[in-house]
Amino acid sequence: MIINGSSEAKHVIRCDVFQGSWVVDHSYPLYNASICPFVGKEFDCLKNKRPDQQYLHYRWQPHACSLSRFNGSNLLEKLRDKTIMFVGDSLSKNHWLSLLCMIHSSVPSAQYSVKMHGATGMTANYTFMDYGAKVIYHHSLYLVDIIKEKNGRVMKLDSITSGKQWLGVDYLVFNTWHWWSRRGPSRPFDFIQDGDKIYEDMDRLVAFGKAIHTWGRWVDDNIDPLKSKVFFQGISPTHYNGTSWGEPKAQACMGQKAPVPGSTYPGTTPAALTVLKKELKTIKKPVTLLDITNLSLLRKDGHPSKYGLGKMSGRDCSHWCLAGVPDTWNVLLYNLMFS
Repeated sequence: MIINGSSEAKHVIRCDVFQGSWVVDHSYPLYNASICPFVGKEFDCLKNKRPDQQYLHYRWQPHACSLSRFNGSNLLEKLRDKTIMFVGDSLSKNHWLSLLCMIHSSVPSAQYSVKMHGATGMTANYTFMDYGAKVIYHHSLYLVDIIKEKNGRVMKLDSITSGKQWLGVDYLVFNTWHWWSRRGPSRPFDFIQDGDKIYEDMDRLVAFGKAIHTWGRWVDDNIDPLKSKVFFQGISPTHYNGTSWGEPKAQACMGQKAPVPGSTYPGTTPAALTVLKKELKTIKKPVTLLDITNLSLLRKDGHPSKYGLGKMSGRDCSHWCLAGVPDTWNVLLYNLMFS
C-alpha cells in the first residue's frame, strides 16, 4: 500500500510497487555523486571515468501506481530523534551510502557527526544533529555469528550475539546473501556449525536458509512492532552471465548501457530468493520484504564493472554505481517506511 502521486496526495491504493518497468526520466539522478561527501570510491563510477551516463536517467515505474518522490527533508523530520540502521554486507553499505547522498542532496546544509565503532569500523553512525536522526550501517556478512575457536573460525547457524546492537532501533533494514557462495581462501570461516554438528562445508542454500530462520527467531524474540519496523532488503542480483539476458557474447556487465526492456527478466531469479521468502513466512512478527530482485535484475547496466575499485583490471557486476539502482531501493523504502 502506498500513496499515489506526490507526498501531499491522500488517495491510498493497493499496489505491488515491485512490479513495473524502468522509464527514462531526466529529472534523475536524485543527486550529483561528485558533491556527495559519502560516496565510497568503489561505487563512484563517474569519478572512476565511466564514459556513459544514460544509466543515471532511469526511474522505476510500478504498473498500477506511482511512487512518492523522495523528500530528504521530510524523511529527516519523520526520523527526528529516531534511528534507521542498515545491517548486512557491502550491498547494505551500497544501500546506506545511497540514502546518505539522497538526504544530503535534499538538505545540503544539514550538519552531521560521524562515529565509528569497532577496530575496522564495524558500525558507522551518522547523526544529523539538527534532527537527532541517526543513519547507521552495521557490517555483518552473514547475520549469524562467526566465532574464533581453537580449531578455527566457526560459523554458528543458530547464534546471533551481535543482535544486541540492533535492539531498540526504530527502523531496521537487514540483508545477507552476497558472501554465502564464497569458497576457498576468501571465505571468512573454516567450519559451519548447525546445532551440535560441525561441518567443513555444507550446501550453502541450506545454510543460508538456516541462518535466515535463526534471524527470524531473533526478530520474534526481540522486536516490539509498536516501536520497531523491520525490513529485509531482498536479494541483490549479479550480472556475470550474458546468456541470462539474451546476450551470450556479453562480457558480463561490461559495456552494458541500458536496462533489459520491459518488466520481465528473461533469465532465472536467484535461488536464494525462494529460500528467503519461505523463511520469512515463518516469522510471526511483521517483516516487510523490500523485494528489489526483479527490478534490479533488469538493470544489467547499473554495475561498476571496471569503473569500481578494480578500475581497468577488475570487473564488479555485483555492486551498484552511485548514483544508481540503490537510490530506487531507497525510494521504495521511503514509500514503505511510513505507510
